[in-house]
Amino acid sequence: MAVEIERRYRVNGEAWRGLAEGVRYRQGYLSVEKERTVRVRVVGEQAWLTLKGQISEISRHEFEYTIPVAEAQTIMDAMCPMVVDKLRYRIEMGGFVWEVDEFFGENAGLVLAEIELPSEDTPFDKPAWLGEEVTFDGRFTNAYLSKNPFSRW
Repeated sequence: MAVEIERRYRVNGEAWRGLAEGVRYRQGYLSVEKERTVRVRVVGEQAWLTLKGQISEISRHEFEYTIPVAEAQTIMDAMCPMVVDKLRYRIEMGGFVWEVDEFFGENAGLVLAEIELPSEDTPFDKPAWLGEEVTFDGRFTNAYLSKNPFSRW
């Protein structure tokens, strides 16, 4: 069974820029419940259907399936009223990969960083550009942002 363990932080300043190139992600949500999330993601010429189920505030079951891009676009256009548009930067530091998401549209101005860990208690070094930890604040999940954009807070 696949389990995703991650910590999430707001990003301060611009020191992270230039450490990696951004890749556009477009995500549409069919379900945004805390207990279960179902999304379609398109990145370039690849697409996935992802199902997530809560285990704890840090850990979730995650099942991801490759699907044709044309089908993902149709699902997103026809069945996903909630969409997130962002650039993702993958920054390798201290033996881990930080995924920095710069949001657009109604979430413009928000920049978050996530790190996936092998266990909930794995130690890791925090880059200087990390701000407040928001792992335990559900408003900072992509699913929540798709339904309640940052600009409306």
